[in-house]
Amino acid sequence: MENNIFQLSTSQLKNVAVTLQTRISEGLLEDGKQIRCLPTYIIPKTNLPKEKVLVLDLGGTNFRATVVDFTGETPVVYDGIKKNLEYVMKAPEGKTAEDLYAEIASLISSLNLNGVKSIGYCFSYPCESTLEGDAILLYWTKGVTVKGMENALVGKSLMDYLNKHVKSVNFTGIKVINDTVASLFAGLTDKTSQAHIGLIVGTGTNMAPFFPSDKISKLNPGYKQKGLIPLNLESGNFYPPFLSVVDDKIDKYSDTPGMQRFEKAISGMYLGRLLEFIFSCEELEANFDAEKLTRIMSYPDMYKEKYVQAAFEVYERSAKLVAASLAGLILKLIASCETPVTDVRLTAEGSLFWSEDQKGGGNVKFKSYKDLVLDQLNLLLKEFGHGGITVHVEKTANANLIGSAIAALS
Repeated sequence: MENNIFQLSTSQLKNVAVTLQTRISEGLLEDGKQIRCLPTYIIPKTNLPKEKVLVLDLGGTNFRATVVDFTGETPVVYDGIKKNLEYVMKAPEGKTAEDLYAEIASLISSLNLNGVKSIGYCFSYPCESTLEGDAILLYWTKGVTVKGMENALVGKSLMDYLNKHVKSVNFTGIKVINDTVASLFAGLTDKTSQAHIGLIVGTGTNMAPFFPSDKISKLNPGYKQKGLIPLNLESGNFYPPFLSVVDDKIDKYSDTPGMQRFEKAISGMYLGRLLEFIFSCEELEANFDAEKLTRIMSYPDMYKEKYVQAAFEVYERSAKLVAASLAGLILKLIASCETPVTDVRLTAEGSLFWSEDQKGGGNVKFKSYKDLVLDQLNLLLKEFGHGGITVHVEKTANANLIGSAIAALS
């Protein structure tokens, strides 16, 4: 591409960070704002009961179910089941909640649930947390539509269905959390950091920190605990400045115009679509996703040079926007926390974030997504006068499952 419409200067990225910080401030005050800042009313315990937990994980359309065992010194994640439920969650005719529950009931029937009483449900869609640890689905994202679930409790209805339709089980409690909050919880094994952030950059994107409860004006008046509380930002709905005309087209022709603008600019579900719009009259294969985009970068000799260059530009902008969003969140944490923030633990999940180093042909060398994010984040923090902050990224095996199990026992 002769002109890189996806290139963002350091000044522009600083503007993105400050804009996100402002949107977080607005979301802390009242509901319905661009950054929703949804409190999760589950505080993870430091000493968990010695029990086994059924964990359900419903991501984009992939569903996982397994048992996590806390009876030993360290949690053990047993082999479970995994299945793509797209035929239910994206059915053209629109399936119902009971259709989805029936699939889940059928799948967990093959697990050994002897002695399991609690369910940890990782439900990766925008929800409002209840004081009891359940959640109310606000709206579907990622192209999913299941009838009869919006504005209703996610956990209790599923638990009641399972107790009725799965033999030899009697679940007594269910806790529902977002995948980003689950990653946040899984990162608590690090006791040295002053701040923790859960980050998802995969099919979709989101961030979740622990945040001082006294700085959240809209907190449920029934919540009486003091201190830090998990906060699901739903940052995929952020509308950053400096998006391109191609981003506007992606949004216009999406199922949710005007919503999830940040997600549509940076997440794995949409990166390939950006290339499809740029080269709309050419021979790119159908359903071009982030995996196919990174394949171009891995094997540049197999593709036209303009495809390789554009793929890198889209990939790099995504990483830099994620870095800017992290910088904005860290700025907000610095301003809100009573103790100094000098060390931040980032527990990151998502296939895009952990995509491997991509090496181009000739003199072009592509950094991994993670390194692009960290390099830009460190630069931005230095620009904001916080170069002394250390941000370290960890990949925790089965983070969603462990974090959800911690929630179930808390």
